[in-house]
Amino acid sequence: MATASVAFKSREDHRKQIELEEARKAGLAPAGLGEDGKEINPHIPQYMSSAPWYLNADRPSLKHQKKWKSDPNYTKSWYDRGAKIFQADKYRKGACENCGAMTHDSKSCMERPRRVGAKWTNKHIAPDEKIETFELDYDGKRDRWNGYDASTYARVIERYEARDEARKKYLKEQQLKKLEKSNQNGEDAAASDEDEEEEEDDDLRVDEAKVDESKQMDFAKVEKRVRTTGGGSTGTVRNLRIREDTAKYLLNLDCNSAHYDPKTRSMREDPLPDADPNEKFYGGDNQYRNSGQALEFKELNIHAWEAFDKGQDVHMQAAPSQAELLYKSFKVRKEKLKYQTKETIIEKYGNAADEDKLPRELLLGQSERQVEYDRAGRIIKGQEVALPRSKYEEDVYINNHTTVWGSWWKDHQWGYKCCKQTIRNSYCTGAAGIEAAEAASDLMKANIARKEAATEDPAPVEEKRLATWGTDVPDDLVLDEKLLADALKKEDLRKREEKDERKRKYNVRWNDEVTAEDMEAYRMKKVHHDDPMKDFLN
Repeated sequence: MATASVAFKSREDHRKQIELEEARKAGLAPAGLGEDGKEINPHIPQYMSSAPWYLNADRPSLKHQKKWKSDPNYTKSWYDRGAKIFQADKYRKGACENCGAMTHDSKSCMERPRRVGAKWTNKHIAPDEKIETFELDYDGKRDRWNGYDASTYARVIERYEARDEARKKYLKEQQLKKLEKSNQNGEDAAASDEDEEEEEDDDLRVDEAKVDESKQMDFAKVEKRVRTTGGGSTGTVRNLRIREDTAKYLLNLDCNSAHYDPKTRSMREDPLPDADPNEKFYGGDNQYRNSGQALEFKELNIHAWEAFDKGQDVHMQAAPSQAELLYKSFKVRKEKLKYQTKETIIEKYGNAADEDKLPRELLLGQSERQVEYDRAGRIIKGQEVALPRSKYEEDVYINNHTTVWGSWWKDHQWGYKCCKQTIRNSYCTGAAGIEAAEAASDLMKANIARKEAATEDPAPVEEKRLATWGTDVPDDLVLDEKLLADALKKEDLRKREEKDERKRKYNVRWNDEVTAEDMEAYRMKKVHHDDPMKDFLN
């Protein structure tokens, strides 16, 4: 079917039209209006919303999709059930011989057959029914609910409510009986077998009633039977949809809130924009479309569409890996071309940002310089350069010092130059403090030199390896290096046997003769949980 003639559009106008359609589908732009002023669903294809050329439609609409020729003979009314038109006092000729109504014969009579009909008794004449004939259209003939009276459903509700009330009353009576019997059993311990059987029957009835009630309360649990892969057996799994959760269209019942599309079950905007974000579990469908990897996937799709329009054989659904690889290579080439363009421009015109340095006042972010100008704009005062001042107090001396802290440096320590002290809050001692510090330094150097001279020829001392596995170790305890090495090997073998289940011994024999070397090997191989290097052990 040929559509209405559309004026020529440039590439820019065509691109804007496509962006507007995408925004309408995403819910970011208002939907289009038809000829009658109603909104058109943006998901309807163009070949359905565009009218044929011979209708001379100015804008898209759905009016041409509907039946615009209506038959005046068709009606949507229904029969008036139970309506009566006339009540006769005596039998009339041609009436029903059973009830006396003129609207039907005895074969079609719906009343109970009388032993003696109204034709002969001339009593209890039934009224005439209201006879109607309608010519229904195609939908009216096939409407299964046509003529249904919703008020009749109130009887069903009343019946179910009466049944629930009777069940609750029965359960309450059974609980009261059970409490009374338990009290009687406490007073009289010798209960007969018949009483026990009656109690079991009552318990069973109560349990059955509870089971029936629990089945009715669990009507919202949706289960689905699935067939597993092995043996053709079936299993029951829970449906992913939790029906106890509040539906998204019930979060905000205001008519001016976020629009809900029942056909696609989508609500793109946030129904509760003023609510606390920490308490909201749903913020609209656009929240998921504009977060995470949704934007990257959208850019990948757009790149695949544009590449296909330009002649490349790429399809996002047919070959997703190929499309993603092409998109990655496209981004690399784009960044490289951007960098080359920047370098070419800098090489040709230069970079003024790197050549001209910013003034010192702008670099430091502050200036205390005061400049005075005359009427002609010449500088009268303030030509001299003013040094920037820090935020700390300057030229303030404490504790009788004549210099500030940090004016002296020695051995990686700051101090005062006036007394050469490295303690911040110390009191100034002047020249006497300097002399005392130098004397202490000379004395320390002499002591170090004398100690080095005394340790040049040390006396031969026998190396001893003392145990470190306890606090109450005697000072004269010496470990044998050979026995200690053997004990370490035995400890490694024991740990490997503990890890290997195949070498586990069932009949364990304890050896109470533990030597000092065995105890030292156990301590060396033990893993300490507070050791920071325990994770690096094999």
